[in-house]
Amino acid sequence: MKKGVTVKIPPILIFIVCFFFVAIIIKLSYVSLSRKVDDIDLHEFAENRNTKEDIIYAKRGNIYDKDGNTLATTVNSYTIIAYLDSRRTTDPRHPEHVVDINKTAKMLNEMIGIDYDHAIEQLSKKNVYQVEFVGGKDISESLKNKIEALEMPGIDFIKSQKRTYNMGSFASYIVGYARKNEDGDIVGELGLESYYDDELSGIDGKITYQTDAYGYTLPGAEIIEESSTDGNNIYLTIDSNIQLFAETLTHNLSKNYNMDWMIFTVMDAKTGAIVASSTYPNFDPNNLSSLKNYMNPLVSYEYEPGSVMKTFSFASSIEEGLYDGNKTYLSGSIPVANATIRDFNRKGWGEITFDTGFAYSSNVAATILGLELKAEKLTDYYKKLGFSKKTGIELANEVSGKVKIQYLTEIANASFGQGITVTPIQMLQALSTLTNDGTTIKPYIVSKIVNSQDEVIYEGKRTEVEKVYSKETMDYMRHLMHNVVYEGLSTYWQPTKTNMIGKTGTAQIANPNGGGYLYGDYDYIRSFAGIFPEEDPKYIVYVATKSLSATSATPIAKELTKAVDDIVSYLGIENTLDNLEKKIVTLDNYISSEVQTTKDLLTNQKLNVITLGQGKYVINQYPLKNTEVFENNKVFLVSNNKDYILEDMTGWSLNEVKTYASLLGINFNINGYGYVKEQSIPPGTSINSDMDITVTLDKGK
Repeated sequence: MKKGVTVKIPPILIFIVCFFFVAIIIKLSYVSLSRKVDDIDLHEFAENRNTKEDIIYAKRGNIYDKDGNTLATTVNSYTIIAYLDSRRTTDPRHPEHVVDINKTAKMLNEMIGIDYDHAIEQLSKKNVYQVEFVGGKDISESLKNKIEALEMPGIDFIKSQKRTYNMGSFASYIVGYARKNEDGDIVGELGLESYYDDELSGIDGKITYQTDAYGYTLPGAEIIEESSTDGNNIYLTIDSNIQLFAETLTHNLSKNYNMDWMIFTVMDAKTGAIVASSTYPNFDPNNLSSLKNYMNPLVSYEYEPGSVMKTFSFASSIEEGLYDGNKTYLSGSIPVANATIRDFNRKGWGEITFDTGFAYSSNVAATILGLELKAEKLTDYYKKLGFSKKTGIELANEVSGKVKIQYLTEIANASFGQGITVTPIQMLQALSTLTNDGTTIKPYIVSKIVNSQDEVIYEGKRTEVEKVYSKETMDYMRHLMHNVVYEGLSTYWQPTKTNMIGKTGTAQIANPNGGGYLYGDYDYIRSFAGIFPEEDPKYIVYVATKSLSATSATPIAKELTKAVDDIVSYLGIENTLDNLEKKIVTLDNYISSEVQTTKDLLTNQKLNVITLGQGKYVINQYPLKNTEVFENNKVFLVSNNKDYILEDMTGWSLNEVKTYASLLGINFNINGYGYVKEQSIPPGTSINSDMDITVTLDKGK
């Protein structure tokens, strides 16, 4: 039996093997227990190398008009990338990285306009896994599909989203805009996009998964998904048809006249819903280079409003029982403290009634009433109407304006809209008292908010703010506003398809350098507040413009009355005037012409001719030469025979009665307001200077 062979291992070799084994154990322990090795954070390295997180973007909610037409929406967009790392390619027949640099650069240039040299520079980079291109972001879905059809090796896309506005500059300051921030999130920055940013944004989700060193998903790796929640959809009160009429108004005026800015807004007279609001200048949210001003004039501009404020100083006087419309005063000018307040017609109109003073927009009349009210009362009424505080409408950057009235000159100025500042939205809220029996109605612009489950989570509605005036006061004010448009100096504000009442405003612009006001021909803010139809108010309109390059408000009146006519035609409410479009007639000088010939001429032009006396020739007329009047308006001709016969005045307006009395040279006693219901002496009675004639007016025609 053979003896076994024994192998002797030298002790030194055993020592060496054991030494290296222990060293390896120590190194592995160090690596496993240490966070950093050779200045490398192993945990972070492993996390970044093996874990990938993709965002599941929540879809930002849409913004619609009241009928569901899309004004703002979110669409997919893509950033084009190119993979340069050849290790992505595992099958040479199907390369996964850029192979032909020149061909790829040329195709990117031809397809999306990426600069060829820039593309070559990016594609030629060494030791880079992937690159992007200037001009290669926010690619549309359709363009992405066209690029994919070219099957360029190594070209891929990173999906994201962008905001788009289907109707461009349409109601741009109302809708506002949203854009991506540095983190790639879409954020609202103006208008409703800003005000309701949280509601619209939704909540992003994410997918977390493991990848290998080349970015490929590891087989069998766990995928963790957190779902996104889409943003809410917002429906506005904007009627796109009426908005189009409003946009046309601002476009036509801005095209033909220079101005600093303009705002035109239409509000539902009963609910406070804003149905249209256009501005000049505006901007296209799809192209923010067109945005020159970040403030929405409707809520962010504060200015001195001018004579539209007489509506409220007169109303406050009526409410306090201080007003007598038939009382007379001397127009033209009035001293107040160390100043002199003047009418725009510096000579005035002689001694006139306060009712006439409102129709003529007399500063002197407003001053007298304001001084009777005193600072505390006038301030109280203005603040109750909502001036000097925000309305709370759903638009970003609303300002509050300023009402500070203390001294006598401040009372005088505030009574006709100088020395205080307001915003257009405040003016609309205050005007709502006239159509809601003296109660202010809060303006609103959001009809409803609907979540991603199609559930209505908010609904806009009529909101009463404060009872300021009585119904009787508002009835009287509407009567006075009728006289402004139909009996006063502002008859060019008459639309042809409905009756509209209103009040004009012309305010001087404060000198930005201090020291009073500017005095240039165009240094005014011109405005008009209107309500139509008069018989059953449905809408309140307010227009204001700064530094219009026309010396009168006639261009604004022309465009506004056309817009009102378009609105009533669209709504089908033209029957207010029995569907008869009134035509404008410009009067000539008829003095010294034959009465009968002139009467026949004017009657053929569909004017209502009232002749005074039985003479052959005209010795006086009203209205005067070059006055524009509408069909069916009255024209008075005084003949050279003073045997006057009393007319049947039933249905005549107060102003027509006053004109008739003035031409006859006799006194009339007037009771009530509105239109003539009764007269104390029957028609056909011969008139003499001793007659005492009383007419009773009623608001019903």
